[in-house]
Amino acid sequence: MTLNSKIVFIAKHGHIEGELLQRCCDNDQRALKELYEFCFLALMPICVRYYVNQEDARASLNQGFMKIIKGLPQVIEAELNFSAWSKRVMTNSLIDEYRTNKKYSTQIQSKETDREVEVYGESYFNDGDKELDYNALLSLLNNLNPMTKQVFGFFAIDGYSHAEISEMLDIPEGTSKWHVSTARKLLREMLEKEKESTTVLNNLAI
Repeated sequence: MTLNSKIVFIAKHGHIEGELLQRCCDNDQRALKELYEFCFLALMPICVRYYVNQEDARASLNQGFMKIIKGLPQVIEAELNFSAWSKRVMTNSLIDEYRTNKKYSTQIQSKETDREVEVYGESYFNDGDKELDYNALLSLLNNLNPMTKQVFGFFAIDGYSHAEISEMLDIPEGTSKWHVSTARKLLREMLEKEKESTTVLNNLAI
């Protein structure tokens, strides 16, 4: 197995050997390169959900990677699951960037009561939405405003609860539900438009 194929394999299966982590702690450059390539494949998808620009996403990944390197002694000592731990570090790094970057702090403008927001936030995707593949979902998410996109990513993709998102982003739970519901509504509308466009094109081809 070549080095690149090995990296792809561990990125898919989430297995990192303790020996590699120890070599990284010892500043072994080849080990650091291998770990970075693993993190790029495993964690870059998280970054691109919150940055449309690939350069910004890579910069965010690099910043998170430095935090990962600093925390490796803790991972080795406590025998933590590296894949789960590194994902949490990257997510926390993205949250820290959100908190310090004004342009990603867009808040909702809504006249709905808290109860209306809560009820509205409980709507779910239909079967067509559930069949949307990951890459298509990311493409559609880029059309949302940054705050709505971020909250929806944490909830629908990463699996955080509204209570957890509320604590992480320092927003009310009702606001988190509003963003998720708004994202779902807009995504359904975009899906319907895509279906209509496909139908028109198919009719023209007949």
